[in-house]
Amino acid sequence: MARNRGFVVGFAALICAALLSISAAASIRPISDAHRSAALELFVPVDGSFPSLEETYEALRTFQILGVGKTSDISGATCPVVLDKLRSSTSSPKEFFNALRLIGILGCQIGSQTFENVASHLQALIKDADSLMDLYYSVISLLHIKGQGVSAVLSDAEGVFHSIKALSQSDGRWRYDSNNAESSTYAAGIALEALASVVSLADAEVDQSKIGIVKHDIEKLFDSIKSYDDGTLYFDEKHVDGSEYKGPLTTTASVVRGVTAFAAVAGKLNIPGDKMLGLAKFFLSIGVPGSTKDLFHQIDALSCLESNRISIPLILSLPATVLSLTSKDQLKVEVTTVFGSAAPPLTVNLVQASSYDKNTPVLENQELQFDTENNIHYLDILPLKIDVGMYTLEFEISLHDPENLNIYATGGRTNALAFLTGTIKVDKAQIGVFDSDAESAATMQKLDLSQDNRISLAANHLQRMRLTFQLVTPLGHNFKPHQVFLKLRHESKVEHIFALESSARQFKIILDFLGLVEKFYYLSGRYEIELAIGDAAMENSFLRVLGYIDLDLPEPPEKASRPPPQPVDPYSRFGPKPEISHIFRSPEKRPPKELSFAFLALTLVPLVGFLIGLLRLGVNFKGFPSSSVPALFSILFHAGIAAVLLLYGLFWLKLDLFTTLKALGLLGVFLIFVGHRTLSHHASTSAKLKTN
Repeated sequence: MARNRGFVVGFAALICAALLSISAAASIRPISDAHRSAALELFVPVDGSFPSLEETYEALRTFQILGVGKTSDISGATCPVVLDKLRSSTSSPKEFFNALRLIGILGCQIGSQTFENVASHLQALIKDADSLMDLYYSVISLLHIKGQGVSAVLSDAEGVFHSIKALSQSDGRWRYDSNNAESSTYAAGIALEALASVVSLADAEVDQSKIGIVKHDIEKLFDSIKSYDDGTLYFDEKHVDGSEYKGPLTTTASVVRGVTAFAAVAGKLNIPGDKMLGLAKFFLSIGVPGSTKDLFHQIDALSCLESNRISIPLILSLPATVLSLTSKDQLKVEVTTVFGSAAPPLTVNLVQASSYDKNTPVLENQELQFDTENNIHYLDILPLKIDVGMYTLEFEISLHDPENLNIYATGGRTNALAFLTGTIKVDKAQIGVFDSDAESAATMQKLDLSQDNRISLAANHLQRMRLTFQLVTPLGHNFKPHQVFLKLRHESKVEHIFALESSARQFKIILDFLGLVEKFYYLSGRYEIELAIGDAAMENSFLRVLGYIDLDLPEPPEKASRPPPQPVDPYSRFGPKPEISHIFRSPEKRPPKELSFAFLALTLVPLVGFLIGLLRLGVNFKGFPSSSVPALFSILFHAGIAAVLLLYGLFWLKLDLFTTLKALGLLGVFLIFVGHRTLSHHASTSAKLKTN
């Protein structure tokens, strides 16, 4: 049974894995609610705050872009820390940087004098800075101060611009300082963002020739961009010390922030739109990152691409990549920005649909209709006579307004995978038994696999069994699934599995029992016939019992191999256990019932004599309390003694020891209480009598 369950599970798992591989290979999707949920799960404050100001900014910036979370819950604990950092004379440029960029998000109330003092301090730091990171932190901090409405102007903007530019390399990368010969792609993004801030803070226009040189450096930097086969582009470090290596995601995010920031102040850059689209695909292809750093870099970089002066990427995606011909599903295509915003007016054209396996075109030049209500492009595929299977779809986007060509990046042609499923018909199914030398004269029984009909066959070792059928797609073509198995299972649970191959447009298998006697371990008896047909494109995949065949095989020789031991079903231990039959010893011989009753009467004679003596002597009630409360406790005391005697009698008749002890414990506590009150009253009464 366990083995059969494993076969069923494996059969279903292979089909599910095929469908999951289609989803994994599907077109990328814009930022979705999954990212918002991940942000709320990953960025979790402790006691109303995050461990550091840097982590606080990453969390709040991510929340701000995604439109989730509440900054008011964080500001109460964070704003005092921000104010302390700004007022401290020992704060480093990085600490000023982390504090100042939080003010715009949290809305901390900081006085203008504090901003002016920090700006003056940063101006002094910039004059003495000799590293890229110190210049970056100081210049960006001044830009944040300017954003608060406080005057923050770089008097020597040309000199600061030159200091940063002096660290650049001929390949478009930057060094961290003049003493470090290693250049970094990550540092290039930092430098470009710093240069953009210098241009924004300059009291006069920066020399355009210098800006032109930086634009040329950016072009050289993009010459080193790396790519995947699907057009995804990214940046990575070449030769950087292990302590400074940032990884492709962090490095690419740094370059995107720097390039878009520089383009915002320097104007249009000579960067092809396809490269901006390739960078957007890189961030979206990551899916939902599992760490706070990665999620921040992904969301922040995509927000820079969402609105930039170079090219805004338009993402073509398929909401569903598995389409059912039975359900008459439509091919739907969405074209949005990276955050799912609506695209400008455009047309989506299906240039070509090719079979994934054979790479042969089955459809060409089909324009998709546009649903204005749902903002989606669609195509009815059922009238196009496309059969089941996997297809490579090639789309092309055409913008209606020519001016949008300089604003948006469509990427030319975009490829996506789609999987069409349908109901496969099992046709001309027949099964029969024939003699080894009379295959042509075999009498075949027809099988209707759409119904639960079972056949019964009988054969000996000199005969053969033949099974044939055809699989037909909705368009009448022959279909070859991934899995076609025939299984014979003996009464002893020994199973034998055979794979069926297709030939001459049909599936056929002939079992020669004479050649299979050793494989069948010479086990005669009834075998269950089971057929399994499965494929990811087959909506009606099945695992069905066809019937039974009674095999009469010869007796096994002495040295014949024995059937393997069947695995124990691990779930069998949870089933019903065998009933336990108790065998009690014979009861001992007892005296006659009459003698037992006579003995009982004899044991009651002293009690009867006691009661007669009480009646003859009389009962003395002179010492019984006359007051109501003591009298009540005396009555309860005697009633408790009577209850104990009654409990003894019940124990003798029907109660078990544990129940009796439990009741006796409760009665004992009651007797101690009322008995103590009764005896105390008698003692006080006796003392008064003696005194009188």
